Amino acid sequence: MKVAIIGAGASGLMAAGAISAKGHAVTVFDGNDKCGKKIYITGKGRCNLTNLCDRQTFLENVVRGAKFVQSALSRFSPQDAIDYFENLGLKTKRERGNRIFPVSDKASDVTAALLRSCQNVKFKLNHKVQKIQDGFVVDGESFDRVIIATGGMSYSATGSDGSGYRFAKSFGHSIMEPKAALVPIETGKKFASLEGLSLKNVTLSATANGRVFQEFGEMLFTGNGISGPIVLSLSSFINRDLPKELYLDFKPALSLEKLDARLLREFDNNKNKFLKSVMSALLPHRMIEVFLREVQIEGERRVQSITQKERLQIAKTLKRFTLPVKKLYPIENAVITSGGVCLDEVNPKNMQSKLKEGLYFVGEVLDIDALTGGFNLQIAFATAMAAVSDF
Repeated sequence: MKVAIIGAGASGLMAAGAISAKGHAVTVFDGNDKCGKKIYITGKGRCNLTNLCDRQTFLENVVRGAKFVQSALSRFSPQDAIDYFENLGLKTKRERGNRIFPVSDKASDVTAALLRSCQNVKFKLNHKVQKIQDGFVVDGESFDRVIIATGGMSYSATGSDGSGYRFAKSFGHSIMEPKAALVPIETGKKFASLEGLSLKNVTLSATANGRVFQEFGEMLFTGNGISGPIVLSLSSFINRDLPKELYLDFKPALSLEKLDARLLREFDNNKNKFLKSVMSALLPHRMIEVFLREVQIEGERRVQSITQKERLQIAKTLKRFTLPVKKLYPIENAVITSGGVCLDEVNPKNMQSKLKEGLYFVGEVLDIDALTGGFNLQIAFATAMAAVSDF
């Protein structure tokens, strides 16, 4: 059987190696000059290749397509992925949050392992497929089956230019509108003085689609907005119903009442000090001026002059600091694409098109996306192996 795979990324390489091992003739097409170009930049160059958490936790980290991907994950689990790579000679290690990385901390070693599985695979690099004709003629060459593994639209420099959507449409498939996911957020207010400031153990929340979303952890101020782990995660939940505002809780471990009581103690112990000095016990130094501007209280005022009403306003704002939302950063800056080939038109057991026999979709081209932590790569591997099961 002749099989064409369009895309030499994580899912394409996984499928290529496993299908060729079954004795089929596999040709991989990719517009880049080397394979696995997006793999090289994942996990900041270290490649967080999967997450060894329990099944329920994994599915809770899938933003779109959790039900669809259950079958593939049950047949190729995170542990299966680890074993697969170990058998290819890639040693792995577990880090915080059950994240799995190569022991070498080199993403290139993940690509090298996948390529070792592709011993009998023919590669056509620097070959950007223009058209897949009915009957599976790919740029003049006939194939029995075709697997679309082109990725989404994020990081287009790696080859993810949305071409897979065009191929899918040519066979009658619907495309759920691609949106940026795991992406920084541009705020309506610019905090130039805060650029580069990192906040830890804070909570960021928003209301979208009638639901409240909340993320706890670390965030970062940029030149025109906010980024960091909790911002990226929140962006995936709000990208289709952008709220007008986000709310930052500087002290999520304290209730409003307990926080006010702490403020009262701080004020009682420092009656003659300036407010801006006392606030250093509650906020990073660079944040104080911006915060006091928000509550409209002069930092040069003595603490003993602060009224009960003003103190409560400070406490309330520490619990709910408003960040107006302007827009998400462009999809080009997104870690992954939300949206893609409609899941109702694809068989979840083998990733075959319900509209065209012999046509398969794997990886990010599908309308599936998850949070950071190795979940998206695991989904790429699992969907690829689900397709392989049909060969």
